Amino acid sequence: MDLTLTTEEQEVRKWVRTFVDKEVRPLEHTVLERERRHEIGLRPDELKELQNKAKSAGFFGVQTPEKYGGMELGAVMSALIETEIGRTFVPFRFGGHADNILYYANDQQKDTYLVPTINGDRKSCFGITEPGAGSDAKQIRTRAVRDGDDWVINGEKTFISSGHDADFCMVFAVTDPGKGADGGVTCFLVDREMGWTSSPIDTMGEWGPASLTFDNVRVPHANILGEEGHGFDLAMQWIGRGRYMIPARSIGACERLLDMAMEHARTRVTFGKPIADRQAIQWMIADSAVEVEALRWLVLVAAWQVDQGMDSRHAQSMAKLFGGIKANEVVDRVMQIHGGMGYTRELPVERWYRELRLTRIYEGTDEMQRRTISRNLLKGYARVQGHLG
Repeated sequence: MDLTLTTEEQEVRKWVRTFVDKEVRPLEHTVLERERRHEIGLRPDELKELQNKAKSAGFFGVQTPEKYGGMELGAVMSALIETEIGRTFVPFRFGGHADNILYYANDQQKDTYLVPTINGDRKSCFGITEPGAGSDAKQIRTRAVRDGDDWVINGEKTFISSGHDADFCMVFAVTDPGKGADGGVTCFLVDREMGWTSSPIDTMGEWGPASLTFDNVRVPHANILGEEGHGFDLAMQWIGRGRYMIPARSIGACERLLDMAMEHARTRVTFGKPIADRQAIQWMIADSAVEVEALRWLVLVAAWQVDQGMDSRHAQSMAKLFGGIKANEVVDRVMQIHGGMGYTRELPVERWYRELRLTRIYEGTDEMQRRTISRNLLKGYARVQGHLG
């Protein structure tokens, strides 16, 4: 078993870490100050400037196919990159990305939606979650009724990432109630100018989701993404596109937080000694380091399975579950090590505390991951020995 990164993987990771350290992390103080004033942390023009700097070095479209100008890197490399980005809380992402299901668009739709999104000229959002349909996505109630060459959509979506900024939405609506989710749900590409509205949802973190309202929104039949009635299949592909990326980002955050905790422990003196000499502090650091390393390999195994063309859903659920729980335990210990200062807003620990709490909820709650893992094992779809048994 060779766990050594390839030369290319090492070079790419080094480049990303250098870029994050030189170009992104210096913005942390500014981002914190803005967010405390309830302003956007990183303005669109600032994000674009950073993305253009990366693009000038050839870093554009991490997983985007080369035919669209991307790098078309694999899952393992993408996870390594996401880990490096996670070492800062500045809301940065490399340019050249588009939702995976947009590649199912026909040629005309690709020209209108896919290519402009990759180029950064358009911004999308994914609209499936509703007030009464979260983890159980099959319970969506948004309806689309055929009217000649159009469809008329009515309903509400909630907790939609980028929903208040997007200029078009991939909307999932019931088109044939008699068939249920399997055959009765269709995905539509709906421009904001067609009439849907959005309202931001105030959250404890800086996620910035929105609720979307569709009130007799008329959409051309030509705007169906994929096939009529097969929208739920697309939705599941979007949701399962890479859950390993969420815990991959958490690895980077935990690494940075642990560095902060150790530095503080070495310099903070109580009763004549640095608190690093106290067993209580040493155990918190030791436990955190072990858990981060365990998470690293859960993530890399899941990503490796994707690269090998294997069904990685079970491994991704394990990584997502473990990552969310352990990242929250690590940031809690780091805050404890910092004491009262960790609880203040002078340090970014509380910022990470709020951000990492979301990892146990979005894109599949802890409870849903446990449900998936246990069902896979009990029904024989997966084994405790995994793929190495």
